[in-house]
Amino acid sequence: MKIVLAKFEDAPVIHEVMLQAFKEYEYATPPSSALSETVTSIEQALTEGEQAFIAYIEAQPVAIVRFTMNDEGIYFFRLSVVPEKQGQGLAKALVAKIEKYACMQGKEVSECKVRMDVLRNIALYQSLGYVITKEEVVENRNGIAIPVVTMAKTLPAKVI
Repeated sequence: MKIVLAKFEDAPVIHEVMLQAFKEYEYATPPSSALSETVTSIEQALTEGEQAFIAYIEAQPVAIVRFTMNDEGIYFFRLSVVPEKQGQGLAKALVAKIEKYACMQGKEVSECKVRMDVLRNIALYQSLGYVITKEEVVENRNGIAIPVVTMAKTLPAKVI
């Protein structure tokens, strides 16, 4: 597997992998707002400082994670693995990649938000050392209230 930092031109790839991965939430109550994103909205986010990693296996994009950086750390979201590759460690590899990337930038914390009702994702992040730091109801990009937890992990100090 090869993981690369996405470029602006990769927005269609990011979009396609994300749609495949989030399709299972199409009938969730409410459906994931990831499904209403477009290539254009991802391009706009990339021009506004958002970044992403894309994982490839044999030149096929199989997983993505989007993220932003702030003063303290990295915030990642829309971690997406195509259905046929789920359960093979790709999500864990992407989380390890963003943590390493954040450490190289001198960041101290990695953070994400997870829907409270998606217990397998909460369990995944807990298995990687993340702890729930906050419970809240947020409004998604479609204006719908969603109960979420914020999960965070303190990153090791940058090795010089």
